[in-house]
Amino acid sequence: MAEAYPPSISDGSSSDNSEAGNWLQGDQDDGDDFSEQETVQVISLMDDKVFDDALAMVTYCKEKYGLDFLGVRDRLGLDFYGSIKLINFIRQKVHDGKPVKPDDIKASDLEDDSLLKPVLEDDALIVCLDDLPAAGEAAPQAREIKQNEVPAVDELLRKNAQLQEELEKLSQQFSNYRLAVQQTLDQRWGEDDKPGSSKARAEAPAPAPAPATNGTEKKDNSPPEATYYFESYAHNDIHETMLKDTIRTNAYRDFIYNNKAIFAGKTVLDIGCGTGILSMFAAKAGAAKVLAVDNSAIIDKARENIFNNGLDNVITCIRGKIEEVTLPVPTVDIIVSEWMGYCLLYEAMLPSVLYARDKYLKPDTGLLVPSHTSMWIAPVADEEYVTDNMDFWRDVYGFDMKAMQEGTYANCRIEHLPDAAVAGTAQCFRMLDLHTCTKEDLVFNEKWTSTYTSKDKLDGFLVWFDTFFCESRQEQVEKQLTWKQWMDVKGKESVAFTTGPFDKETHWRQGLMLIDHAKQPKGSEEKVKEGARLEGEIEYAIPEGHHRGLNIKVTWGLEGEEGEKRLSQMWMCH
Repeated sequence: MAEAYPPSISDGSSSDNSEAGNWLQGDQDDGDDFSEQETVQVISLMDDKVFDDALAMVTYCKEKYGLDFLGVRDRLGLDFYGSIKLINFIRQKVHDGKPVKPDDIKASDLEDDSLLKPVLEDDALIVCLDDLPAAGEAAPQAREIKQNEVPAVDELLRKNAQLQEELEKLSQQFSNYRLAVQQTLDQRWGEDDKPGSSKARAEAPAPAPAPATNGTEKKDNSPPEATYYFESYAHNDIHETMLKDTIRTNAYRDFIYNNKAIFAGKTVLDIGCGTGILSMFAAKAGAAKVLAVDNSAIIDKARENIFNNGLDNVITCIRGKIEEVTLPVPTVDIIVSEWMGYCLLYEAMLPSVLYARDKYLKPDTGLLVPSHTSMWIAPVADEEYVTDNMDFWRDVYGFDMKAMQEGTYANCRIEHLPDAAVAGTAQCFRMLDLHTCTKEDLVFNEKWTSTYTSKDKLDGFLVWFDTFFCESRQEQVEKQLTWKQWMDVKGKESVAFTTGPFDKETHWRQGLMLIDHAKQPKGSEEKVKEGARLEGEIEYAIPEGHHRGLNIKVTWGLEGEEGEKRLSQMWMCH
């Protein structure tokens, strides 16, 4: 159950909730204040210029800066809340001194709910969103009033009624906006289920029944590090992110539903079941018994989900570590698990799957889903990324903040890079056959090679993985086959996916390891030229005192270089 964005890894985003909290807890009559204001002051998205209405402002930004706010909104199909996120996304970019490129803004840039928090306090543009033309609607043109012309009284009354109606609609939307932001912050602060929270005020759900389980549940005596790991999976947002990753979830669903003959009448073990989605897939595919195991409190929600979908007669929920619980059966036919972490092995959940395989999976005939994973590395050259994220600290509004830069090159960054950033041929450095690999196979040092294809300097390395779903344990996957090549060989019913940069983004993204050239020999960054043949090694190791963490070390040099001529650096994923 390798979920997205565990708090222990930086994903490049941050949020200060205190400002939002103060804003939300302020004068509760703010909504009424809007009706008393005769004019508004809409601050430009791109500079400090002030306008009397939103349309004049967006027109100004389009003409002067090429920022077509309405065009971006319509291209992405944004609703009211999406438009708010777009406003705050642009304002944050401008605030940080980063360029705003309208054509580069993607829907994925606006997925983070922290963008509902206003960047600009009392942002009048948010209040005036409904004043802007709807998608496909032409902007209104002002009618020239002839000298001595007085609008008819009926026309003024009609216009006044229309404005009153629009104001009421806007006030309601603004109230909903406040509630949506509060619900988001409640969830992040762990207040979601407490009496008086926004969720409790918005809805009053009836208590759901919790069917009894047949498994033995043990008290968790984990060390603090492990306890924190399991607690991080007790909250909804991490599961929502994972379930919305359609590449990931559809792969499991498609394999299970396309192979109902494999699952029919079988006993299935789901390790790290989370919300119970994979268990329910297996039950729907005809499994006779499904054992859903998880050591997180999310297991209680899984029970409710399973009960509410009428599958509690097939699925048994068991809370605890797979190494400690007692299953109600001696063996299982299939083990299904979503254990993959960042750079594949971060979070160290695979050893638990291998333990269950050796203890419970039927020998010779038992199936692991998925069955194989391959690990890939490629060189990276992305000057824009380095400038925006690393060199940024050397000139922050005219100040050198190099102290903030300290240590940033030591961490493996989790990013989805554009394929153009890949600066050389990719190589598979490790293939794991989950039916045969051992725990010892997860700590290794492998050789890699690449032909450098960029004219720019080498900035670092990118690591990702492909995942394969085989229909029997006898089936093999050739090491150097990409997921797409394997599917072409297998046929359209085969199932595999990648987390790499050449296809749709997943919640795993890629592991980006940037070279700290300041700590490398002077001039070394100039050695690697277009067409050069690179070779080196990549090492995966477990850091002392943090068994769920991961250290990745890469050595590299030109073909034929050995020993001290090769460069090296280690990055931490914890």
